[in-house]
Amino acid sequence: MEIKRDSYLRQLIAYQWDGLVKVITGIRRCGKSYLLKTIYKRYLLDNGVKENQIIIIELDLAKDIKYRNPLELTSYVRSIATDKAEQYYLFVDEIQMSDTVANPYNPDGAKITFYDSLNDLRSLSNLDVYVTGSNSKMLSSDILTEFRGRSDEIRVHPLSFAEYYSAAGGDKNEAFDEYAFYGGMPLILSRPTEAAKMNYLRSLFTEVYIKDIVERKKIEHQDVLEQILDLLSSSIGSLTNPKRIADTLKSKMKSTVSTNTIRAYIVHLEDAFLFSESKRYDVKGKAYFDSPSKYYSEDIGLRNARIGFRQQEMTHIMENIIYNELVIREFSVDVGVVYARTINENGNSVRTPKEIDFVVTSGDKKTYIQSAYAMPTEEKIDNELRPFALTGDSFPKIVIRKDIGKRWYDDNGILNINLIDFLLDKEFI
Repeated sequence: MEIKRDSYLRQLIAYQWDGLVKVITGIRRCGKSYLLKTIYKRYLLDNGVKENQIIIIELDLAKDIKYRNPLELTSYVRSIATDKAEQYYLFVDEIQMSDTVANPYNPDGAKITFYDSLNDLRSLSNLDVYVTGSNSKMLSSDILTEFRGRSDEIRVHPLSFAEYYSAAGGDKNEAFDEYAFYGGMPLILSRPTEAAKMNYLRSLFTEVYIKDIVERKKIEHQDVLEQILDLLSSSIGSLTNPKRIADTLKSKMKSTVSTNTIRAYIVHLEDAFLFSESKRYDVKGKAYFDSPSKYYSEDIGLRNARIGFRQQEMTHIMENIIYNELVIREFSVDVGVVYARTINENGNSVRTPKEIDFVVTSGDKKTYIQSAYAMPTEEKIDNELRPFALTGDSFPKIVIRKDIGKRWYDDNGILNINLIDFLLDKEFI
């Protein structure tokens, strides 16, 4: 089954031979290795690059285990590419499995790491370097800091609905229902039964993600980490913060773990690409709130698996899918806050905050988006659309809905668009 990942392929092509290390990051099992070793390699071969000009090192396999030593890796690649007229492409898969070794010329000095190896190889003018890394031991924040401007990051996500549908085909609505339940981890498409899909998603947590974080971050309270994971999964798109989570854990588990520990564990989950934080933004005041924020799951299928495929409330699932789609399209996404004047129970006029689901920005371009599964009543319509009128500006405003067919504009110039149309049409925003 062919899964098209054209946007990531275009990024790799655009970064060719720019003198920097190309770092392909993302949640484990989202298709980073397939992108590099299958899709990009095929592109190179189709465009005249010879097989022997592509050097592939797979550090997770026994055949290449000696190249986990960064000195061996450097020596091997240099033996192929140094003083050669041909151009070479180096693919290092699972770079986080590289070892840290002593400097043979200064055993008591700083250790030699894969950063040293890659920076050395980057100096070869006829070598273009690409690496993939799983989040267990090499997160994007680590490697990009270490390279300090000497790398390009290609952030790979689970399949968007457009990518999923390009492979699954069939009825769009049926395909979306499957996607909203099982998500977009690529291997889902080849699992033969519903039970196999569910078991695969559950196993990613038990066998991969949690173990990775516990090992890498030396987590002392795995039970607390898992409780936080459960709470974030069950409350996607809802406002929360570390203190609220700490209070909940104290009530449910009699936990005495500090708010600072909770905050650190949330950061670990974000670093592992399991969740993303969307901060609240005062649209008129042009300032961010420190707290609370919303958290969205990187893949809705993983979220569903974590809570036992319960809580299938479509409003929150739809909001999470829209958020992920906007991030995949490389927009900055915030939660918008505007204020309305209302009269309280004492008869006083007060400022009441109203929410815009997404304030979407790219450069100087801004768009306001509401996610509304359905708007069957005038009250619901008013609740969804009123925050748009409070922005005080003329930036585009969109309502993404599941209960309409063709897109249309209302009398206030607000675009109403069907959810599936939005997910499949990357050009309108």
